[in-house]
Amino acid sequence: MKSKKLWIGVALLLAGAATIIVVKKAWESHPAVPSNQTITRNTPSPASTHPVPAHFTAPPMASELGPVLASAQFTGKAREAYEAVSRIPATIAQMPCYCHCDRGMGHKSLHSCFEDDHAAHCAVCVDEALMVYRLQKEGLSPAEIRERIISVFAD
Repeated sequence: MKSKKLWIGVALLLAGAATIIVVKKAWESHPAVPSNQTITRNTPSPASTHPVPAHFTAPPMASELGPVLASAQFTGKAREAYEAVSRIPATIAQMPCYCHCDRGMGHKSLHSCFEDDHAAHCAVCVDEALMVYRLQKEGLSPAEIRERIISVFAD
């Protein structure tokens, strides 16, 4: 009986180890990015000593971004944010998301949050998107907006 329990325990440990290896490999691999674009993942910014979440460093091609959900599905600030993202997708894709969904969900930028209903349930995503939209309307470049986002949300 003890031998049987030992074998079951060993089998469970091996299954757990195999699962960890598979998940690690899936996490490390991500869709290829065209050579004219870069996705920055968790690199320190000059404005902060904390790692910056994943984001595009240059405007991505439209084909590299998933569609944004229709804003009509939502209400309040979430609706405003989904509408804003649909108007400036390339700028939004150049922004990190400080809910750190790049870690747990594999998001490539703030834009990824609006490709499903994740942002509708996340005040960080909504607030960042609305801030980006306002700052772009004020004439700031994506790089300037990104530094402002980092300075406000990083710490």
